[in-house]
This record gives sequence, structure tokens and C-alpha cells, in this order.
Amino acid sequence: MRYYGFILLFSLLSCVDKKSEICKEAQKVIVVQPLGDFKPKQAEQVVAQIKIVNPNVVLRQNISFPEKSFYKPRNRYRADSIIKSLRNKIGLDSVIVGLSHADISTTKNGIKDWGVMGLGYRPGKACVVSDFRLSRKNKNEQFYKLVLHELGHTAGLSHCKIKTCLMRDAEGGNPLDEEKSFCRECKSFLKDKGWQLL
Repeated sequence: MRYYGFILLFSLLSCVDKKSEICKEAQKVIVVQPLGDFKPKQAEQVVAQIKIVNPNVVLRQNISFPEKSFYKPRNRYRADSIIKSLRNKIGLDSVIVGLSHADISTTKNGIKDWGVMGLGYRPGKACVVSDFRLSRKNKNEQFYKLVLHELGHTAGLSHCKIKTCLMRDAEGGNPLDEEKSFCRECKSFLKDKGWQLL
């Protein structure tokens, strides 16, 4: 019993830094899952960018969209169905982000098939993003911001009212060029989750 007590005490002491603050949570492994014909080079770019905030990133081979996720009347995929499928394909210490070139949608504000750039549950184990609705001019930069936005939701962040914050609600538009970084409050939240943000 003394041995286990020593381990517990050591663990608690090791989780307190010089400023007597409790240790931050360990950042989860981020699994990047390209869907359909998503371009491998673009997926590799996303992985390289994610590694800046979390070095624990795994890139998987492309898989088909879940069979029941296709919404034929609008020729696009249901984001909620994709998430439900993806979240069963990872371990407890992971979160997965699906990457799509195809249009995606969800039910929102009483509209059954609302087109979205991305969807992530708060908190959650999975999210999905699509570059279908992004501008051609800054598509790669916008896409990465979108990935961080949805991963922020999975970590537990809600939408932010600050217009330059990456957690801003798109509200049916595309304000990604106006978003610069996470605001101070959102950044602090994510740092406590183990994100390596400056």
C-alpha cells in the first residue's frame, strides 16, 4: 500500500510546475483521414501544419465515404454520418479529422440539408472538413484554419464572438480570411488541453 501511495504522491508532485500550477492535459493523437479522392499531397500539408500545435499526428490512407452518408438529392455527403462512422475507427487517446473535397451538409436551424465547411461535436472524438466552399485564392490557408476550428470543437471549445478568432461562427458565410489566430481565451483553453500554442 505504501508503494502505491508513493507512486500517487510522485505523480501529483510531478504534475505541479514551479509556479504551482496543475499540469496541462496530454494532447490527444490527431488522426488525419482523407476521404474519397482527397489529394494525398494536400493531406500531407495538413499533417505538417498540425504538427506545429501537436507532434502526435497520424496520416491514414484514403478511404471511401461511409456508404450511408451520401445525400443524393443534393449530391453531397452528410457530415454527421461521416463523424459517426469515423469516431469508431480510433482509440480512446485519439481524435480524428476527415478531409473532403466533396460538399458536406448537416441539419441546422430547422433546415434539413444545410451546406457547411466543417462539422465537429463539442467535445467529441471526430470532425470533418471540406474545401468545397473555400475561396480559390487562399484555399490552403483557409483549409488549415478550418481544420483547427473543428479540432477546437472536439477539444471542447464553442463558437467565439471575437471576429478575428479561429473559433468564430461562419454563420453561413466564409469569414476565414478575417480570422487570424485563436483569441487569448480560446488559446488559454487549448493550452490547458495540451496544445502547443505560442
